[in-house]
Amino acid sequence: MKCILYTSVLLSVVLLITAPQNPKCKPLGQYIFNELYKGGDIMLGGVFAVHFKTIAPELSFKSKPEQWKFFQRSQVFLFAIEEINKDQTLLPNITLGYRLYDNCMNLQVSLRAASTLIAGVDDTMTDSHCNGLPPVVAVVGEPVSTHSIAIARILGIFSIPQISYCASCPCLSNKLEFPSFFRTVPNDDFQVKAMAELVKYFGWTWVGVIGSNDDYGLYAIASFTQEVNKFGCIAFSETVNINEKKTVLQVVSVIKQSTAKIVVVFLLKMEVMELIKEIVHQNITGRQWIASEAWSSFAALASNEKFDYFGGTLGIAARRGELSGLEEFLFQIQPQPDPHNSLLPLFWEVMFGCKLYFSEAKSNLSSLGEGKICTSAEKIRDMRTEFSDVSQLRASYNVYKAVYAVAHALHDLMSCERGNGPFENNTCADITSFQPWQLLYYLRKVNFTNHLGERVTFDENGDALPAFDIVNWQRTADGTVVSKTVGVFDQLTMTYHQLSLQKDHIFWNFDSRTIPESVCSKRCQPGTRKATRKGEPVCCFDCIPCAEGTFSNQTDSSECDMCPLDSWSNPKRTVCLLKEIEFLSYEDAMGLTLTLIAFFGACSSVSVIVIFLVFRNTPVVKANNAELSFLLLFSLTLCFLCSLCFIGEPSNLTCMFRHVVFGISFVLCISCILVKTIVVIMAFKATVPGNNVTKWFGISRQRGTVFFFTFIQALICLTWLMTAPPTPAKNTKYHHAKIILECNLGSVLGFSCLFGYIGLLACVSFLLAFLARRLPDNFNEAKFITFSMLIFCAVWIAFIPAYISSPGKHTVAVEIFAILSSSFGLLIAIFAPKCYVILIQPEYNTKKALLGKEFKKNIYVVGSPVTLCLNSVGWIMDGWMDGCCGVQPGHRQVDMISAPKHVYLQYIYK
Repeated sequence: MKCILYTSVLLSVVLLITAPQNPKCKPLGQYIFNELYKGGDIMLGGVFAVHFKTIAPELSFKSKPEQWKFFQRSQVFLFAIEEINKDQTLLPNITLGYRLYDNCMNLQVSLRAASTLIAGVDDTMTDSHCNGLPPVVAVVGEPVSTHSIAIARILGIFSIPQISYCASCPCLSNKLEFPSFFRTVPNDDFQVKAMAELVKYFGWTWVGVIGSNDDYGLYAIASFTQEVNKFGCIAFSETVNINEKKTVLQVVSVIKQSTAKIVVVFLLKMEVMELIKEIVHQNITGRQWIASEAWSSFAALASNEKFDYFGGTLGIAARRGELSGLEEFLFQIQPQPDPHNSLLPLFWEVMFGCKLYFSEAKSNLSSLGEGKICTSAEKIRDMRTEFSDVSQLRASYNVYKAVYAVAHALHDLMSCERGNGPFENNTCADITSFQPWQLLYYLRKVNFTNHLGERVTFDENGDALPAFDIVNWQRTADGTVVSKTVGVFDQLTMTYHQLSLQKDHIFWNFDSRTIPESVCSKRCQPGTRKATRKGEPVCCFDCIPCAEGTFSNQTDSSECDMCPLDSWSNPKRTVCLLKEIEFLSYEDAMGLTLTLIAFFGACSSVSVIVIFLVFRNTPVVKANNAELSFLLLFSLTLCFLCSLCFIGEPSNLTCMFRHVVFGISFVLCISCILVKTIVVIMAFKATVPGNNVTKWFGISRQRGTVFFFTFIQALICLTWLMTAPPTPAKNTKYHHAKIILECNLGSVLGFSCLFGYIGLLACVSFLLAFLARRLPDNFNEAKFITFSMLIFCAVWIAFIPAYISSPGKHTVAVEIFAILSSSFGLLIAIFAPKCYVILIQPEYNTKKALLGKEFKKNIYVVGSPVTLCLNSVGWIMDGWMDGCCGVQPGHRQVDMISAPKHVYLQYIYK
């Protein structure tokens, strides 16, 4: 149907303009419009929506339709032209005229107006009409996108520039389809993006959207949904058709049931009025409304009781301008009996509710005030209406910029230098006879800054620079509801933040007077991650705490990140902290305690050495195989001190040194004990007088045996260190939150050989001492060796499970404790009785005291019988009986052989 209409209009226009066979032609008829007209050198056309209420025109063609008018934007068109005509610098010696038609908010009327502007209104057309300027060089309007699409196709055929002040459909940016279309309002792509940025700015991720059931609304919903899905979710998406009441009821029902507190509305003013009416009727509060540019400036919609429902509405609006002198211009309007300015009388009658005596409009006088006649003396200044309100000039300001864009294009056309023109052969256009396509060239390149400091230009698609005001519906002190500018969205800004808001100036229509929250699920705090609920939008999720060793340091993290190997998550799982490095240090209470115990043990061993040195000539020391005793005490000192190698931060040196010193020290110690045990057993197991079994195991062989056993351990250590030495290692196996610095054994076999060799010697020593446990009680060293080795073996057997089960630095502490315990066991069991006699009871450290009760026993020795004095409770060790108990000088003790309660000594006279 629309195609047929476009075709008929185009055909009529072509017939009117081009009639080559008839030098004169007359149109069959003329359309009658509500219009404004003023002649000039160059004429501008205008198609405006003057009505403030839509009434479909009566199309029976039996009578002219009655219409109500809205007027301010058309008067700004006139105001801008008058201002330009007064400016002798912009278009000197050129007067702009205008012909403006009311489109009656109807597509057919818009098409009629466009065709009339192209063809002109002369009753007779001749060939002269093909020369000079066309009836209009440019058209300002149409405000409605649907209407603009229609007339832009017609104007584009003749390359007549069209500049709309309200049409925002993105489809009009297609220069292939609409080559001569421009606009001073950003297209809906920018509007949708601005509204999505506004929603994103406040963190609203659960949003409802409503649009009209036409191209404008459906496109806006689709584009807005696409933008919101980048950061949030659409809770519901509905369309409204005001001609179908049930659609309004359905939308209101969805709003009422939804948990979304933010509702974005892409509707025209008339459609919003129906929605507001039903919202108030059903008493739906607690919603934050986001208004599109089509109705955001009409804050009066929230007047009176409606403010409780729609107060605080945020919206996107065209940039506001302040036009100096406009208010006074509007106050000076006077109706004239001029048929070419028929809009003035009609406006006057509507404004003052009376009837002008010269008006030809067939108005219903009952609606204007029956019998009331206008005097033309009425003053607009006394009528405070939206017409005279110049505080919120937005669409009107776009009209102003459109007129000035044409004027600057004409100025550039006039300023062309001959020979440097942009047209064929570098020619310039003649201001008195140029064609619309020549003006179109300059209009595409227009770029100026108006007196308000705003840059006016068009991009390659003929669109205005993308900038919007952010408005907020607020109530003033006198109760009036106004659209207050609280921010700006400027996509051309050089900074990252295209949206700039004064949040302190925004009125929130909620009890808390704070920014509302609209989310399906509350944001996941750092330390948690989002887990989407099955079958629900991605904005509906649960917050799951991050697992150990993972973290999230941002809100709404979809995944928890793994901590680096040397880090671990804190208890809140918000950050990775460097793992606690754990080792037994000297600063720890445990490490300090063990260090002091080790030094105490070493000092105790040194003290015994000193005691034995001081009392080296006493019977107790002499009877104790002094050389082996000193070597044993030295090895015990090393055993105490080697435990210090296990304290402190492990290094390559300490890891190798600790095990070497430990192994050699303990083997040296056990070797001394083993040799002492062998000596005792060999001495007391010889039962036949004259048996010299111990002669071949003298001091030198005893010393050699000790060092041989120690050499084997040294060889084991050397082989271990050369093949796979112990190295420092970071152990995270047992404690994920800690790094345990320890020594990696390198070779388990090497450590096993070292430890097993010590165990072997200890077991042999324990076995031999156990066999010698029944020697005479007093001074029976085998008994104390047995006890000491029992302690040693018990400690190291208990060490194994304790070592395996102890975590972290306690593992090393257990090893040190085993070293110290076994060392103290050996020191105390073997040397404590001797030191007790030497220091506490020195009276027993004499030959007489050690012999105790004497008894005489005749025995037969080589040569003659000798009377032997024997302490029945004493120790029998080589050397202690030299020169005692009647053995005369000149004799020496050669051997001692023990049998139960009998002692046989073999003496040889010198």
